Amino acid sequence: MKALVVHPGQPNSASLREVPEPDPHLGEILVETLAVGVCGTDREIIAGEYGAAPAEDDYLILGHESLGRVLEAPADGELQPGDLVAGIVRRPDPVPCPSCAVGEWDMCTNEKYTEHGIKGLHGFCAERFRVTTSHAVKLAPNLENVGVLVEPASVVAKAWQHIERIGNRAHWSPSRVLVTGAGPIGLLAALLGVQRGFDVHVLDLAEDGLKPELVEELGATYHHDGIQEACCGADIVVECTGVGRLVYEATQCNAHSGIVCLTGISSGQRAIDVDWAELNRRIVLENDVVFGTVNANREHYELAADALKEANNEWLERLITRRIPIDNWQAILERPVDDVKTVITFD
Repeated sequence: MKALVVHPGQPNSASLREVPEPDPHLGEILVETLAVGVCGTDREIIAGEYGAAPAEDDYLILGHESLGRVLEAPADGELQPGDLVAGIVRRPDPVPCPSCAVGEWDMCTNEKYTEHGIKGLHGFCAERFRVTTSHAVKLAPNLENVGVLVEPASVVAKAWQHIERIGNRAHWSPSRVLVTGAGPIGLLAALLGVQRGFDVHVLDLAEDGLKPELVEELGATYHHDGIQEACCGADIVVECTGVGRLVYEATQCNAHSGIVCLTGISSGQRAIDVDWAELNRRIVLENDVVFGTVNANREHYELAADALKEANNEWLERLITRRIPIDNWQAILERPVDDVKTVITFD
């Protein structure tokens, strides 16, 4: 079968090649791949910046954002042939650590977890893949064209769950939300904020085009002229860019008892001057919380699937700006100006 593979650590080694059918020991659910989302992680693995192949192979099948249709499943299980599913990226470590032992592998403490298409497990960018029942999330039929967004939506579903848990440490009546970045993660974070009834503001660099349109169609407010006006006392900030200056400025202009959730990863290539004493003073005196989050467990995938099911399907389809056939996979390396989400399709 066809698969998009890389040799981890070797820059630009990606290629489309024939690989063996997935081994049944990988899971009882056999899935026909419909689409695989592409994100910065995939491009960084292609560039040789990180990634790890399974122990038995010298190559790694790419792809961690999946949408597929069940081909084979246990007769007595919840999933049946024909069902739409998304595969969960991370699998718990074999020890397991206390978090992995209770199904919270997104919070793994010993880093011995594996991840499809990233670390030690083949990904989903092949004509077929296998997963266990516990790592396949059933999707509603109306998500056939957009279910590939479940994985990025699971990341922000987790972010919102943790924001709410932290907020409930005391009396909390948030109203204004700032999302920094109008990429897929930022737009999905804004969607979940709007679904919760918040006054959502999104900050990005684009002055016009698709991103402002998508924000406005949500009923949110778009900003492109700096964080001061966009933040303006936000009770909740969901930071989706990883830009160090934005992270710092968000902590300087959010509301008292505010929560800043960091989902972006900084490159570390640009140093910024930070008044750490003032930052410490502000966080302590205003009871602020700044926390980071990454990955997701099964509960978050289910929350994401529910959120997408209830969203406007036409709006979700507009997030997917390019659908690239697997035979033309090299086009994923291009970055058009108005690109939001690129997806590889299988026919």
